[in-house]
Amino acid sequence: MIFSSVFFIFTFLPAMLLVYYISPRKFKNFVLLAGSLIFYAWGEPVYIFLMIFSICFNYVCGLDIQRCRGRKAAAVLNLIFAVAVNLFILGFFKYYGFVVENVNGIFGLHIPVEGLALPIGISFYTFQTMSYIIDVYRGVVDAQKNIVDFGLYVSMFPQLIAGPIVKYKDIANQLKERRECFSKFGYGISRFLQGLAKKVLIANTIGSVYQSISNLGLEQLSVLGAWVGILAFTFQIYFDFSGYSDMAIGLGQMFGFEFQENFDHPYEAKGITDFWRRWHISLSTWFREYVYIPLGGNRKGTFRTVRNILIVWLLTGLWHGASWNFVAWGLYYGILLLIEKFVLRKVFDKLPDVFVHVYTMFFVVIGWVLFASPDLGYAGRYLAVMFGQNGAPLTDTAGIYYLLTNAVLFALAAVCSTKAVHRLFQWLMFEGRKGRSKTAVALHILIFVLCIAFLVTETYNPFLYFRF
Repeated sequence: MIFSSVFFIFTFLPAMLLVYYISPRKFKNFVLLAGSLIFYAWGEPVYIFLMIFSICFNYVCGLDIQRCRGRKAAAVLNLIFAVAVNLFILGFFKYYGFVVENVNGIFGLHIPVEGLALPIGISFYTFQTMSYIIDVYRGVVDAQKNIVDFGLYVSMFPQLIAGPIVKYKDIANQLKERRECFSKFGYGISRFLQGLAKKVLIANTIGSVYQSISNLGLEQLSVLGAWVGILAFTFQIYFDFSGYSDMAIGLGQMFGFEFQENFDHPYEAKGITDFWRRWHISLSTWFREYVYIPLGGNRKGTFRTVRNILIVWLLTGLWHGASWNFVAWGLYYGILLLIEKFVLRKVFDKLPDVFVHVYTMFFVVIGWVLFASPDLGYAGRYLAVMFGQNGAPLTDTAGIYYLLTNAVLFALAAVCSTKAVHRLFQWLMFEGRKGRSKTAVALHILIFVLCIAFLVTETYNPFLYFRF
């Protein structure tokens, strides 16, 4: 089940809201937990047992680690065991095939590779459970004694399958003390509709352009066609993922929760470092807090700083997928960040912002080639076409057609990726005169009607981060 579906919007969500709001306060978390498990089991009934195991295992481990706080050796062993089991489960389902294929290739073996369906959201909820376990060990939070509350933290359907990655310490009080109100609910509806519009009206539409160009085959692409294609993917991945994050944040508000922002208009960034402060914020902060800083961060000399950054970005690449192109994508950003940190930082201060922004977006777009490609070889061939290698013509009729017929769509996507549209919504809802509230309501109704019309009539409605 995905948020951008007619069934979710008209059946599951209204039913959840109705049952939640008529339930007594002490049963609200149980209602949300039950609904979240139903939501997760809807598409993958078998993997609901994996989810329940993860909840029960980490619940017990948290209590055990807290019990052992006075005995450091025992607490460390319990922590290592809990993290190892979580990583083993994630690794088995996500990386088993990748490891076996590479072992077969290196040693000439023929170990059979079983095709395992990836449990939806496993990367997200595994990182949430590990952050909980680590923070209990550190004494940052106390272990949750109520298994219903803990189960809700792990499986909460608004952010279960695509984040943002919520750390337990940021939500512990809300599990018990949150309060629902009309202003939160209204903001939640607005935020959900903004995310739905991003996903349905922009991401799906511009994503179909990339899909059409990809279907032509590399040998049929011109330089222009290749650039139009990857620019379409550049907007698709942003509006797809940030739209889903907006919907998750909006749904959380409807149920009284406040989740952290996951995107801050990253295509306005000035530098790759700035880009990663704005893109998938919850993942970046997770790696910084639980990997980079524990490794020493930048406090132990240049060599260790370089090592730590490369480790973090190798893991970031692997987190996104079990393929060498994701490894290359992670290391690509690690190298760019190192170059900025040690070489370009002072240069940027002397350049006009527009030059730094163009530089940033150029390398971000190149990075999306690695990310979007099915394998590293395809990424190399696509990049070759983009830069006119292997006899690729500069332009062709297909490239010109896709550019001209979608020029308005590209312009709309570019404008909507800036703060301008967000500020418009803020002004209409909170800062304008009282009479403008009617305009805000009318705008939201229009967005809703358009989104439903697109969902009913269009068949292209993927969600890119399901595979992570």
